[in-house]
Amino acid sequence: MSLWRRATSLRFRLLAATLVALALALLLAGVLLSGLFRDHVMRQFEAALTQQLDQVTARLEFDAAGQPLIDPQALSDPRWQKPYSGLYWQLDRTTADGLSRAGVLRSRSLWDTSLPLLADELADGAVHVHQGKGPLDAPLLILERKVKIAEQPDARWRIVVAADMQEVTGAVDSFNGVMAASLAVLLVLLVLAALAQVAVGLSPLRAMQRALADVHEGRTQRLQGRFPTEVQPLIDDFNDVLDRNTEVVARARTQAGNLAHALKTPLSVLDQAAAGTLAAHDSELARLVKEQVGLSRRHIDWHLARARVAATQRLPGQRTAVGPVLAGLVRVMERVHAARGLAITVLAADAPLFFAGEEQDLQEMLGNLLDNACKWAGSSVTVHAEPVMDSAPPRMQIHIQDDGPGIEAGHLASVGARGVRLDESVPGTGLGLAIVQDLAGLYGGDLTLRPAAGGGLHATLRLPAAMAPGAGAGVKARGRSPP
Repeated sequence: MSLWRRATSLRFRLLAATLVALALALLLAGVLLSGLFRDHVMRQFEAALTQQLDQVTARLEFDAAGQPLIDPQALSDPRWQKPYSGLYWQLDRTTADGLSRAGVLRSRSLWDTSLPLLADELADGAVHVHQGKGPLDAPLLILERKVKIAEQPDARWRIVVAADMQEVTGAVDSFNGVMAASLAVLLVLLVLAALAQVAVGLSPLRAMQRALADVHEGRTQRLQGRFPTEVQPLIDDFNDVLDRNTEVVARARTQAGNLAHALKTPLSVLDQAAAGTLAAHDSELARLVKEQVGLSRRHIDWHLARARVAATQRLPGQRTAVGPVLAGLVRVMERVHAARGLAITVLAADAPLFFAGEEQDLQEMLGNLLDNACKWAGSSVTVHAEPVMDSAPPRMQIHIQDDGPGIEAGHLASVGARGVRLDESVPGTGLGLAIVQDLAGLYGGDLTLRPAAGGGLHATLRLPAAMAPGAGAGVKARGRSPP
């Protein structure tokens, strides 16, 4: 299937729209959930660190000389005592003239380092939260609080606590990984559900396509099957169109038959009158009338056949078994040419063949070809029907070969012209091959003539084929090579 056909496919459009919508929805959901989880973890982490800040603030004391004191043993978390444990506190002093002293007191976990702080101005009692780097360049969440005491009005104390954020970022990364895997699995399940939904939703269209193929291949004459209520009105309307088309064709054929009867009745009267005159005495006028009446009959049959095929060539549901038609025509030809002792051989096909047209038209074409072959054959006529290999739509070909004198290559192009007769000694009107060519052309087929390998004429009639009853659409034809 080409890219354009894929882009215009209803299935492709539904699946593409569904997949894009699912991908965007899951992507936005992933971003939102990841952000919510990170915010939640950070709030919890900040709340726990705020409790640590409160604890350090509560343990801040001053001695008689005004020097700050924080008893490490009064702090409950053992990480304060472990170097580079990831939990730190620090006390800085700032004087009224702006001079500051970092790390007046600090936790043992800081060892010989101090926390880098921003040069910002804090309101008394306010908590400032920011991120920074700590020992070993570990990412830290830092909380600061500025306090003052009445005994030292010119001094400000900044209490700082910090905690390593690696556990938080690790938890967030782990959650994101699990969430991404979960969303990927969910996307796969939703895609499978979308495929199933599209398959179920479009199944009536596939059933309609199969029903149309059955009509096109001649297995049925109306759309058959059970369809959803949304599709059934379309099926009913289409079947109404087929029924009306069948009625129109039936009326046209009836009118054609009435016209044929109206014309053939006076011609029969003229033919009988001419025959009676010839029986009484030889008359050139009677002979001429009889010949022209016969020619008129052939012309009427030819034009009526063209009109009938033109009306029915695209009528759905047409199927004619080739084997029985050939067998009936061969029996007729054997009786007609019984005095000559012709051997008419029919080679059976590997599988039954069906002509996608009316039986009367097939009889007309094969009857003319068989009659022509038997007229010119020396002793034998061979008939072989076979499907055309790898043909879409299905086609068939019928080979008729005689062992007569054949036709020169220079005359093959003109022998099928209406009224052309290469030998006036053989009875005929010169319309047989012309009728076959016209009828085959109206059905989308053709007739080719060529000299036979062993002498005589080899005629190949190619026609549209119909699927056998119960056969699936798309089955490739198989057959033998022509004789």
